[in-house]
Amino acid sequence: MENFKILKNCIISGFADEIDKSVDNQIALLKELEISHVEFRSGDGKGIAEFTIEEAKSVKEKLDQNRIMISALGSPIGKIEILDDFEPHFQVFQHVCELAKIMGTDRIRMFSFYLPEEGEPAQYRDEVLRRMKMMVEYAAAEKLILLHENEKGIYGDNAVRCLDLMKEFYGPAFQCTFDFANFIQCRQETLEAYEMLKPYISYIHVKDAVWEDGMVVPAGMGDGHVAEILERLDRDGYQGFLSLEPHLTDFAGFKGLEQIASVSGRSDGAAAFCQAHAALIGLLENVR
Repeated sequence: MENFKILKNCIISGFADEIDKSVDNQIALLKELEISHVEFRSGDGKGIAEFTIEEAKSVKEKLDQNRIMISALGSPIGKIEILDDFEPHFQVFQHVCELAKIMGTDRIRMFSFYLPEEGEPAQYRDEVLRRMKMMVEYAAAEKLILLHENEKGIYGDNAVRCLDLMKEFYGPAFQCTFDFANFIQCRQETLEAYEMLKPYISYIHVKDAVWEDGMVVPAGMGDGHVAEILERLDRDGYQGFLSLEPHLTDFAGFKGLEQIASVSGRSDGAAAFCQAHAALIGLLENVR
């Protein structure tokens, strides 16, 4: 049952650094679950943007030896304040682009800058677009794809501003990552977001959340309409990655998972990842 391809040509990936800091331990559980891709965000105590070229080559060799490919780099690009100096961050971005090529992926997860709590997002739009334009043009020249993730507190946190960015930059070098839980935490209804953004979506982050308090829960247990949107993705012909991002260790019911055979005796991170995977598989089994 490799990658459980129910949504046509979809492939399961995930943030394996939630399993463990150790790349070796990440690989071991991915292989056990028959997951052949990883959205690489960090490993062995370093975030991806901190990796040297040689370190990236070493991790790529280890992944290759275990037949695990990289679906995207889970980079922190765009996760700075809009009022911070952009030039040093752009240099980090250029380094991440080089790392992506070394690690065998053309996809880089990114964000659209944190905004001050005071003021309206519209007053920062021009600066957001200026910075985004620089990065999109650079990515296009390098034949890379920037995957914008909706995230609480950034310019593109809700569907309206995500759509604004897509209308400005969508194309071979700039596309949309859809994150259910992040939308819920921004008080954005996910079905509405999906219908607004579906022409631009090329990557999915699988985590769910509860509307009342934003608590992240296994897929299908929250208010993200994950099952219904998976069905719409299937109907609309989505072909891409479903990337697990568990964030479950703070879930109030997490300790109860110890009773489940697949997670019993594992570390919290490994158990949470197994539960997130099982929840997604359960939903996919019911997709038409």
